[in-house]
Amino acid sequence: MTTKIEQAGPVDTPPPAPESIKAIPVRHYGRWVAAIIAIALIVLLISAFARGDVNWNAIPDYFFDGEVLRGVRNTVWITILSMVVGVVLGIVLAVMRLSKNPVTASIAWGYIWFFRGTPVYVQLLVWFNLGLVFDYINIMPIYKDEWSDFMTPFLAALLGLGLNEAAYMAEICRAGIQSVDEGQSEAAQALGMSHAKTLRRVVLPQAMRVIVPPTGNEFINMLKTTSLVIAVQYWDLLQATSEVGQNSGATAEMLFLAAAWYLILTSVLSVGQYYLERYYARGSSRSLPATPLQRVRANLLSFSNRSGGVSA
Repeated sequence: MTTKIEQAGPVDTPPPAPESIKAIPVRHYGRWVAAIIAIALIVLLISAFARGDVNWNAIPDYFFDGEVLRGVRNTVWITILSMVVGVVLGIVLAVMRLSKNPVTASIAWGYIWFFRGTPVYVQLLVWFNLGLVFDYINIMPIYKDEWSDFMTPFLAALLGLGLNEAAYMAEICRAGIQSVDEGQSEAAQALGMSHAKTLRRVVLPQAMRVIVPPTGNEFINMLKTTSLVIAVQYWDLLQATSEVGQNSGATAEMLFLAAAWYLILTSVLSVGQYYLERYYARGSSRSLPATPLQRVRANLLSFSNRSGGVSA
């Protein structure tokens, strides 16, 4: 009995593993050149200010002066109140503008047209000098007084800034309301909700995602616009630093001090705006953007891991 033995063919050897690709980053020499030029310009600018005839020691001496701090407090106060007036009245005007009633829509359009078409400075002066037109203010059962006693610098500043801001906030709120799908309102009305309740409970919460970012910008802009209330003799930050500068002889230095305070206040508002936008972005994005502190921690962790890998 013979046994047939089949001869096995050659064994296939596995292919050699591919070599790892060593990625060499592209060198961007233009970025380094631009960075060097920018740093050189900053150094030249700082050097020019340092050599100027400016008494820089006067700025820290008066930074926490009592009159300056009172001006800062009044500036923040008039900013907040003006924005409250602007936001509340702006929402009302936006609803009027979107109304199917042609009278209310026309009134809202006329208001926006007038207050956006005239400068804030002119409006402040008009409010402050309306005593030339009205001798008295007479709200029969409530209030009666001479116009000069009624229209104080604070009230003139509040009306001038707040009513002007309402025109811009009306357009911002109108854009936010129109960004919400109409099906949301139709569904709410199908459930028996009134128009006002639908607006308050359904439309406005969703519109806030669109309304908040430009409103934050308007808040910061309002803080800087308050410098115009010096026209109606309201004691704000600019009025305070100007007064201190005239009394101390450091006029230019006090302007730099005012600029420093404005930068501090706008920086605080910018941080608040960032977290407010992050709060209202919860329902529209899968993951919230990292906060500045989280970004710093991530960069430090990445740098430490990179350093550990290099030393190993």
